[in-house]
Amino acid sequence: MTLLLLIPAALLTLAGMVALWPHHTPKATPDDGPPRSLGRVVAVSEQTCPRGRQGPCGSVAVRLDSGHQVTTDIPSGPGAVRPSPGDNVVLYLLQDSPGGPTGYSIVDYQRSKPLWLLAVVFVLAVIAFGRWRGLTALAGLVVTFAVLLIFMVPAILDGRSPVAVAVVGAAAIMLTVLYLTHGFNPTTTVAVAGTLVSLTVTAALSAIATAVAHLSGVADDTSSYLTITQGDVNMRGLLLAGIVIGSLGVLDDVTVTQSATVTELAAANPGYGFRQLYGSATRIGRAHIASVINTIVLAYAGASLPLMLLFASGGTPVSQLLTGELVAQELVRSAVGTIGLITAVPITTALAAAVAARRATPQPQPVPRRGAWTAAE
Repeated sequence: MTLLLLIPAALLTLAGMVALWPHHTPKATPDDGPPRSLGRVVAVSEQTCPRGRQGPCGSVAVRLDSGHQVTTDIPSGPGAVRPSPGDNVVLYLLQDSPGGPTGYSIVDYQRSKPLWLLAVVFVLAVIAFGRWRGLTALAGLVVTFAVLLIFMVPAILDGRSPVAVAVVGAAAIMLTVLYLTHGFNPTTTVAVAGTLVSLTVTAALSAIATAVAHLSGVADDTSSYLTITQGDVNMRGLLLAGIVIGSLGVLDDVTVTQSATVTELAAANPGYGFRQLYGSATRIGRAHIASVINTIVLAYAGASLPLMLLFASGGTPVSQLLTGELVAQELVRSAVGTIGLITAVPITTALAAAVAARRATPQPQPVPRRGAWTAAE
């Protein structure tokens, strides 16, 4: 059964990647902004601000990586850097006019070292707990980013259908990562089959929901800027692609859990048939789905918390808040993703129970020929 599902799925995915592979990806344009410099804060001198000006006020002495020391004003405004001696910062070189006087402005912190340190701690924690399985999970993470950055993003920028790219890319990620992480066995194959079916249902529901709700995919500054710089990108299709990709991470968690649950139940209770395995695993799946639904809602709420505070402080009516495109997109993501998860449980559980029951069915023994010696004899 493993090969009967794996080979056609792999061939279809490979054919889809070949057909959708980008050929004319737009090249990144050079940054037209001011030149960047890196430096380390040497000293900060605060002063009393003039009347009518909000603080902080004063100067910052920064030693650039080139060895020069420069002085600039303390950044001010919402989200501005609050430098302290010893901080590594990013500065912009400002020039009033060609050939005119230049100056520097601190715009951000340097975060490469803390991020690299966090990445090392993350890798060590995964390997220490997961051991070989953790190492394969990290390899799967590398494959995921490779598919996203090498195939999916360039293909969408090349004008390919975002939905088709998302489905094919998600299938490629799933086939590679699940087998790489969990091995080539019937349990993984059932999880792959359940994920494929549930992902198809999720994509279809996403298309219907976005069309009925008249979502355009342009709801914030980032999407608006993308429509200006990359006018060929189908923004509604990009929204659908985002829903499909976002759903994949939770779908494979549910399908792998259900498939493994049925396998363990069958091993612990060899006398269980299809109905007993399906019923027991479905009860476990219901508990899993109940917790995952809350996880999805909290994840979207946490990501949009500043927006929720802005609407709440502005006294926006709840009906207007929920029907606006920005919030409506998140509601559609949550609802469609949840429905996809709900369908994944019975589908995967039924497939796993059928496979386990078939494997547990005793095979008929060949009848010895008359006159032949049997093993007992």
